[in-house]
Formats: sequence, C-alpha cells, structure tokens
Amino acid sequence: MTIHVVDIEQVTHTCPAYPDEPHPYDTRRTVIHVIPGGPCRTPVTIRCGRVTITIACHRHEPAARQCGACRTIVTQHSITNRPEVAA
Repeated sequence: MTIHVVDIEQVTHTCPAYPDEPHPYDTRRTVIHVIPGGPCRTPVTIRCGRVTITIACHRHEPAARQCGACRTIVTQHSITNRPEVAA
C-alpha cells in the first residue's frame, strides 16, 4: 500500500453572521513524504482486438478490488489552524 503523509494548513476567519464560530476558508495540503507500496501483485490483462497489454490493477479496478501494493492511504501528519490577518 502506498502511503502519502500530508501536512494541512487551514486559514480561519469569522463571518459577521457567525461571530462566535471561526471557520476555515482556505485549506492547503502539502505532501511531505511518500512510502511506495511496490509493484502491483495482481496485474490486469486488457485486450482490444489483437492487441493485449498488462497494466497495474490501480489503473483498471475500483479501490475495493485493488491489491495491497496499489491501494493508496493518505495520513495526516499535522493540522495547523491560523487566524486570518487583517490588512
């Protein structure tokens, strides 16, 4: 399984309609590390006429039917909330 580790930064502000509840209006995700899962363990053979090709299962199968090496996991490393700075 390929694991993507991300940092999330959210900029929050307070609307006049909801002065007691700051909420994020700008969210940025930064990939900080990728741990590869390795080669596909269950490649899929595709045929079109006389042409036959073998591709990795993640290019053809839905996530539930992908092998462990092709499945993608996203893990949050840190979440930073910072208030909007008035100009």
